[in-house]
Amino acid sequence: MRQRFIFSVLLILSQAIVLSAQSALLQSGPMIGYVDMKEALLWAQTKQAATVHFEYWDTEQPAKKYATDKVQTEKNTGYTAKCIADQVEPGRTYMYQLYINRKKVSLPYPTQFKTQPIWQWRTDPPAFSLATGSCAYINETPYDRPGTPYGSNYGLYTQIAAQKPDLMVWLGDNVYYREPDWATRTGMLHRYTHSRSLPEMQALLASTQHYAIWDDHDFGPNDSDGSWIHKETAWEVFKAFWGNPTFGIPGQKGCTTFFQYADMDFFLLDDRYFRTPNECETCERTMLGKSQREWFLGALAASRAPFKIVAVGAQVLSPIKTNERYSNLFEAERDSILAHIERENIKGVIFLTGDVHFTELNALKNARGNWVYDLTTSPLSSGVNPNGPKETNPLRVEGTAVARHNFSVLRFSGPRKERQLEITVYDAEGKSVWTKTIDATGEIR
Repeated sequence: MRQRFIFSVLLILSQAIVLSAQSALLQSGPMIGYVDMKEALLWAQTKQAATVHFEYWDTEQPAKKYATDKVQTEKNTGYTAKCIADQVEPGRTYMYQLYINRKKVSLPYPTQFKTQPIWQWRTDPPAFSLATGSCAYINETPYDRPGTPYGSNYGLYTQIAAQKPDLMVWLGDNVYYREPDWATRTGMLHRYTHSRSLPEMQALLASTQHYAIWDDHDFGPNDSDGSWIHKETAWEVFKAFWGNPTFGIPGQKGCTTFFQYADMDFFLLDDRYFRTPNECETCERTMLGKSQREWFLGALAASRAPFKIVAVGAQVLSPIKTNERYSNLFEAERDSILAHIERENIKGVIFLTGDVHFTELNALKNARGNWVYDLTTSPLSSGVNPNGPKETNPLRVEGTAVARHNFSVLRFSGPRKERQLEITVYDAEGKSVWTKTIDATGEIR
């Protein structure tokens, strides 16, 4: 009996050591990327070359398990793995388990995803929520500027997870390349790895779908543009660390993508890859580039979604002519987009923007009587701009300027023909700062 007891103890200890060893190989994640009705992307990063796969199962049929293909992580892509769960059904909740080198990885938080339901011709569209924000600076002392750290309030990411959003859209400057980072693949991979490994971020990554665009700081140097010589490397690294459904419109590179969630359409635009240099006075002025702009305007006109959610790094509606706002540097292109929305009688356009390190909601009613909104959410954990709310902005909705770390949650609800959007901005402690509701007519109430 004593020998059997000793053997059991040794067996338990050996299993614990194996689990610990596999957990030690996990650098960051797991993270949920896009999730549709018949497919989901699961992501993880290891510390060295390893084999990664996931098991997953319907919470109502836990005995029946499925497995993704095994992916070998490589140094050239930062030891990241993208695994596809392709044996899922619509409208189901799945638990998932990460394996590294065919061994389970123990995690201290739940890991599950929900596939999108089939609702058309059957029911009203489902209610769902979306978290969003921009400017996520994570300190690393050897590479930061001297003085007060630029990043802080990392507990904000646990507060986002506590809201249990169905998805999150990151609005650019999701990492901040420093001088040692932006000119080499090694530097870019290091910066993404450091930021993605933040402990406070892990539960959020594992619990909701993540989609992203970039802005200057996760593309290259400050205010970088389409002339940036290392933009293709930046694109390859961006692809390695995010789980968007696509990366660029057909035939082009960049971070542009599109997806649908319930009855809403999401347009994620690239404001860097094709951008005219800010200081080039004789260049043809464009932020989006001709092909991306034409695709976007056509797709926007074709959309029948009650709300069309457009994510782009720079503020679109604000008339303030400073910094990298659309109205300051690319006013003609901005005006052509707004004119297209008016001419085509497109209703329910909501821009999601970042960059300026403070939050505000801008609103513009065009000549067709349709409201266009621009919700700027910034910053998540980088420096705050205290002067932003002091600007005289006639399009700002009263009481929506916020100059502290914050994030937004958008909640879509209501019957098919009476959908409404509730926007709530939360501070780093998870406290509500303001709430506005946009009804089916486009009016704030």
